[in-house]
Amino acid sequence: MGEETGGDYHVVLEAAWIVYNVDDEDDAINIAIAEAGKRLNRHGLDYVDIDVGFYECPECGNDIEGVWIVAGTALVRLILSMRVFNAESEEHAIRIAKYEIGQALEDVPLGVVEVTPL
Repeated sequence: MGEETGGDYHVVLEAAWIVYNVDDEDDAINIAIAEAGKRLNRHGLDYVDIDVGFYECPECGNDIEGVWIVAGTALVRLILSMRVFNAESEEHAIRIAKYEIGQALEDVPLGVVEVTPL
């Protein structure tokens, strides 16, 4: 019998990124992506894709950027995606992604958006 290998998955996580002393949404987004990218790259995770998450407006149904600013402090919804190879299951792929990304983005809350088998 051949040796069993794990499955490959595309894991998408969301991160709650706080940015201080910003004037507008564009500044908050640019700073959040730059800061997250620096921290990921320092840990050799330059293969993690970073983008801004969107939400559907409950009033009009349009997509709106996941950025909220109050008193010069922004909360930015970052979307982080990576491929995980040879995972035993979807849950295992999530644990691997959260572990790798979580080490670089210490103290940043992470949530699962989706997991797709490759």
